[in-house]
Amino acid sequence: MIRVVVATFNPGKAREIAELLSGLSIEIVSLADYPSIPEPEEHGSSFAENAAIKARHACERTGEVALADDSGLEVDALGGRPGINSSRFAGPNAADAQRNALLLDMLSDTPDEQRTARFRCVAALATPAGEIQIFEGACEGYIVREPRGENGFGYDPIFYLPEFGKTMAELPPDVKNRISHRGQAISAATAALEKMVGNSSRLGTSSF
Repeated sequence: MIRVVVATFNPGKAREIAELLSGLSIEIVSLADYPSIPEPEEHGSSFAENAAIKARHACERTGEVALADDSGLEVDALGGRPGINSSRFAGPNAADAQRNALLLDMLSDTPDEQRTARFRCVAALATPAGEIQIFEGACEGYIVREPRGENGFGYDPIFYLPEFGKTMAELPPDVKNRISHRGQAISAATAALEKMVGNSSRLGTSSF
Protein backbone atom coordinates (compact mmCIF):
# COMPACT_ATOMS: atom_id res chain seq x y z
CA MET A 1 0.00 0.00 0.00
CA ILE A 2 1.38 3.40 -0.97
CA ARG A 3 1.17 6.50 1.19
CA VAL A 4 -0.21 9.73 -0.24
CA VAL A 5 0.40 13.01 1.54
CA VAL A 6 -2.43 15.50 1.08
CA ALA A 7 -0.41 18.70 1.00
CA THR A 8 -2.48 20.92 3.27
CA PHE A 9 -2.71 21.93 6.93
CA ASN A 10 -6.38 22.84 6.44
CA PRO A 11 -8.38 20.14 8.26
CA GLY A 12 -11.53 20.74 6.23
CA LYS A 13 -9.74 20.40 2.93
CA ALA A 14 -7.74 17.38 4.10
CA ARG A 15 -10.91 15.63 5.25
CA GLU A 16 -12.71 16.40 2.00
CA ILE A 17 -9.87 15.08 -0.17
CA ALA A 18 -9.49 11.98 2.01
CA GLU A 19 -13.20 11.24 1.53
CA LEU A 20 -12.83 11.62 -2.23
CA LEU A 21 -9.93 9.12 -2.22
CA SER A 22 -11.53 6.69 0.23
CA GLY A 23 -12.15 4.04 -2.44
CA LEU A 24 -8.44 3.59 -3.18
CA SER A 25 -6.12 1.12 -1.46
CA ILE A 26 -3.78 3.84 -0.20
CA GLU A 27 -2.75 5.28 3.14
CA ILE A 28 -3.79 8.92 3.31
CA VAL A 29 -2.08 11.44 5.58
CA SER A 30 -1.81 15.23 5.54
CA LEU A 31 0.82 17.78 6.43
CA ALA A 32 -0.70 17.84 9.91
CA ASP A 33 1.14 14.52 10.35
CA TYR A 34 4.42 16.31 9.56
CA PRO A 35 4.35 19.33 11.89
CA SER A 36 8.00 20.20 11.31
CA ILE A 37 7.44 20.88 7.61
CA PRO A 38 6.87 24.60 6.93
CA GLU A 39 4.27 25.81 4.48
CA PRO A 40 5.73 26.69 1.08
CA GLU A 41 5.59 30.21 -0.32
CA GLU A 42 2.77 30.24 -2.87
CA HIS A 43 4.33 32.63 -5.36
CA GLY A 44 2.63 31.25 -8.47
CA SER A 45 0.48 33.40 -10.72
CA SER A 46 -2.17 30.72 -11.31
CA PHE A 47 -3.97 27.91 -9.51
CA ALA A 48 -1.90 25.37 -11.47
CA GLU A 49 1.42 26.94 -10.49
CA ASN A 50 0.51 27.11 -6.81
CA ALA A 51 -0.81 23.54 -6.76
CA ALA A 52 2.44 22.31 -8.31
CA ILE A 53 4.52 24.29 -5.80
CA LYS A 54 2.66 22.73 -2.87
CA ALA A 55 2.76 19.19 -4.28
CA ARG A 56 6.51 19.31 -5.05
CA HIS A 57 7.24 20.83 -1.63
CA ALA A 58 5.37 18.09 0.24
CA CYS A 59 6.84 15.35 -1.93
CA GLU A 60 10.42 16.56 -1.48
CA ARG A 61 10.05 17.04 2.28
CA THR A 62 8.35 13.69 2.98
CA GLY A 63 9.70 11.43 0.24
CA GLU A 64 6.13 10.31 -0.46
CA VAL A 65 3.65 10.77 -3.29
CA ALA A 66 1.95 14.14 -2.65
CA LEU A 67 -1.39 15.51 -3.77
CA ALA A 68 -2.05 19.23 -3.52
CA ASP A 69 -4.79 21.46 -4.74
CA ASP A 70 -5.10 25.18 -5.20
CA SER A 71 -8.61 26.43 -5.45
CA GLY A 72 -10.56 29.58 -5.12
CA LEU A 73 -13.63 31.62 -5.91
CA GLU A 74 -13.86 33.79 -9.01
CA VAL A 75 -16.58 36.46 -8.86
CA ASP A 76 -17.39 38.04 -12.21
CA ALA A 77 -18.59 41.36 -10.74
CA LEU A 78 -15.19 41.67 -9.02
CA GLY A 79 -13.18 40.98 -12.16
CA GLY A 80 -12.45 37.40 -11.12
CA ARG A 81 -11.39 38.22 -7.58
CA PRO A 82 -10.58 36.86 -5.08
CA GLY A 83 -9.16 34.13 -7.36
CA ILE A 84 -5.79 32.76 -6.30
CA ASN A 85 -5.94 35.05 -3.26
CA SER A 86 -9.17 33.50 -1.96
CA SER A 87 -7.64 32.20 1.27
CA ARG A 88 -5.90 35.53 1.95
CA PHE A 89 -8.69 37.81 0.76
CA ALA A 90 -9.40 39.38 4.17
CA GLY A 91 -5.83 39.07 5.43
CA PRO A 92 -3.51 36.11 6.13
CA ASN A 93 -5.06 35.21 9.48
CA ALA A 94 -8.72 35.94 8.72
CA ALA A 95 -11.38 33.33 9.46
CA ASP A 96 -13.81 32.00 6.86
CA ALA A 97 -16.61 34.15 8.29
CA GLN A 98 -14.50 37.29 7.86
CA ARG A 99 -13.71 36.50 4.23
CA ASN A 100 -17.37 35.83 3.50
CA ALA A 101 -18.43 39.05 5.22
CA LEU A 102 -15.92 41.11 3.23
CA LEU A 103 -17.02 39.58 -0.07
CA LEU A 104 -20.72 40.14 0.69
CA ASP A 105 -20.01 43.75 1.65
CA MET A 106 -18.21 44.34 -1.64
CA LEU A 107 -21.19 42.91 -3.54
CA SER A 108 -23.88 44.68 -1.49
CA ASP A 109 -24.99 46.89 -4.41
CA THR A 110 -24.64 44.19 -7.09
CA PRO A 111 -27.98 42.91 -8.51
CA ASP A 112 -28.72 39.22 -8.07
CA GLU A 113 -28.40 38.42 -11.77
CA GLN A 114 -24.89 39.90 -11.84
CA ARG A 115 -23.59 37.90 -8.86
CA THR A 116 -22.31 35.03 -11.04
CA ALA A 117 -19.24 33.19 -9.79
CA ARG A 118 -17.39 29.93 -10.01
CA PHE A 119 -15.28 27.76 -7.80
CA ARG A 120 -12.15 26.64 -9.62
CA CYS A 121 -9.72 23.91 -8.52
CA VAL A 122 -6.45 22.59 -9.87
CA ALA A 123 -4.95 19.47 -8.30
CA ALA A 124 -1.30 18.48 -8.69
CA LEU A 125 0.10 15.01 -8.08
CA ALA A 126 3.87 14.76 -7.49
CA THR A 127 6.01 11.63 -7.12
CA PRO A 128 9.52 11.15 -5.72
CA ALA A 129 10.59 10.26 -9.27
CA GLY A 130 10.07 13.90 -10.21
CA GLU A 131 6.83 13.42 -12.13
CA ILE A 132 3.97 15.88 -11.77
CA GLN A 133 0.47 15.71 -13.21
CA ILE A 134 -2.19 18.44 -13.26
CA PHE A 135 -5.98 18.00 -13.06
CA GLU A 136 -8.72 20.66 -13.16
CA GLY A 137 -12.35 21.19 -12.13
CA ALA A 138 -14.85 24.07 -12.01
CA CYS A 139 -18.33 24.65 -10.61
CA GLU A 140 -20.61 27.53 -11.67
CA GLY A 141 -23.03 29.36 -9.37
CA TYR A 142 -24.05 32.65 -7.75
CA ILE A 143 -23.18 34.54 -4.58
CA VAL A 144 -26.13 34.81 -2.18
CA ARG A 145 -26.70 37.79 0.11
CA GLU A 146 -26.14 36.01 3.43
CA PRO A 147 -24.46 32.75 4.52
CA ARG A 148 -26.59 29.61 4.51
CA GLY A 149 -25.77 26.07 5.64
CA GLU A 150 -23.47 24.38 8.13
CA ASN A 151 -21.52 21.94 5.93
CA GLY A 152 -18.27 22.51 4.07
CA PHE A 153 -15.87 25.36 4.72
CA GLY A 154 -14.48 28.51 3.12
CA TYR A 155 -16.93 30.27 0.80
CA ASP A 156 -19.37 27.32 0.69
CA PRO A 157 -22.09 29.12 2.74
CA ILE A 158 -22.40 31.95 0.20
CA PHE A 159 -22.02 29.96 -3.04
CA TYR A 160 -25.44 29.13 -4.49
CA LEU A 161 -26.12 26.31 -6.96
CA PRO A 162 -29.32 27.02 -8.95
CA GLU A 163 -29.76 23.39 -10.02
CA PHE A 164 -30.00 22.33 -6.38
CA GLY A 165 -31.64 25.46 -4.95
CA LYS A 166 -29.05 25.40 -2.17
CA THR A 167 -25.68 26.79 -1.23
CA MET A 168 -22.69 24.48 -1.26
CA ALA A 169 -22.81 24.45 2.54
CA GLU A 170 -26.41 23.20 2.48
CA LEU A 171 -25.57 20.13 0.40
CA PRO A 172 -24.88 16.75 2.01
CA PRO A 173 -21.12 16.02 1.86
CA ASP A 174 -21.53 13.14 -0.59
CA VAL A 175 -23.43 15.36 -3.04
CA LYS A 176 -20.92 18.18 -2.69
CA ASN A 177 -18.01 15.79 -3.29
CA ARG A 178 -19.67 14.52 -6.44
CA ILE A 179 -20.33 17.88 -8.11
CA SER A 180 -17.80 20.30 -6.63
CA HIS A 181 -14.76 21.80 -8.34
CA ARG A 182 -12.51 19.88 -5.95
CA GLY A 183 -14.49 16.70 -6.51
CA GLN A 184 -13.98 17.00 -10.25
CA ALA A 185 -10.24 17.64 -10.00
CA ILE A 186 -9.58 14.89 -7.43
CA SER A 187 -11.76 12.46 -9.39
CA ALA A 188 -9.52 13.07 -12.40
CA ALA A 189 -6.44 12.48 -10.23
CA THR A 190 -7.89 9.21 -8.95
CA ALA A 191 -7.18 7.43 -12.23
CA ALA A 192 -3.49 8.33 -11.96
CA LEU A 193 -3.39 7.13 -8.36
CA GLU A 194 -5.11 3.88 -9.31
CA LYS A 195 -2.38 3.30 -11.88
CA MET A 196 0.27 3.90 -9.20
CA VAL A 197 -1.44 1.41 -6.89
CA GLY A 198 -1.48 -1.16 -9.70
CA ASN A 199 2.19 -0.61 -10.48
CA SER A 200 3.08 -0.90 -6.79
CA SER A 201 1.23 -4.21 -6.53
CA ARG A 202 2.99 -5.65 -9.57
CA LEU A 203 6.41 -4.52 -8.35
CA GLY A 204 5.79 -5.58 -4.78
CA THR A 205 6.94 -2.20 -3.44
CA SER A 206 5.33 0.78 -1.75
CA SER A 207 7.70 3.44 -3.05
CA PHE A 208 7.97 5.39 -6.30
